[in-house]
Amino acid sequence: MNKEIRNWEEKEGIRFLKRIGIKPGQKVLDFGARIGHYSIPAAVVVGNRGKVYALDKNKDPLNELKRKAAEQKLENIVLVRTNGSLETGLENNSVDAALAYDVLHLINNRKKLYREIHRVLQKNGLFSVYPKHNKLDQPEQGLKKVGPKEIIKEIEAHNFYFEEERCGLISHDDFLNKGCVLNFRKKRELIEGKK
Repeated sequence: MNKEIRNWEEKEGIRFLKRIGIKPGQKVLDFGARIGHYSIPAAVVVGNRGKVYALDKNKDPLNELKRKAAEQKLENIVLVRTNGSLETGLENNSVDAALAYDVLHLINNRKKLYREIHRVLQKNGLFSVYPKHNKLDQPEQGLKKVGPKEIIKEIEAHNFYFEEERCGLISHDDFLNKGCVLNFRKKRELIEGKK
């Protein structure tokens, strides 16, 4: 791992996640965790009383994350390997925050993802999205025709409200770049038959 990314995981990433609202003792879902560029700093922020669910469909990146967590003596990361489905396997209302960083462009059915994130988040839980590869930021795959404003509307339509945008130097794959995350909060559950 290069020095820049190591510094991100050990210092800058911790500060960044604190700024977006991750707190000690929380349970955090890192959806599409890969090798843990966000899971590692999140585990440091939440501490021993917290937990990070690092979810990915690929075995090799999760194995690398496991190795790095052991090297840093982080015992609060739970690896969750899926078969590529959007179901997390977590209980209803079981996490305080969910991160979907640099993953939306890879998901064909984003509505299903938003429903799953809403299901697992606690009341007023944080849903933080890094919509890399949208039409304004290296457009690619599923986001190449939509920008941040459309993504905000899309997520708000699934019982979230937009809270803020946070910009800075953040991890993208194995390097750092300037980017912005969009923070949402879960609205209360809808009562059947009422809006």
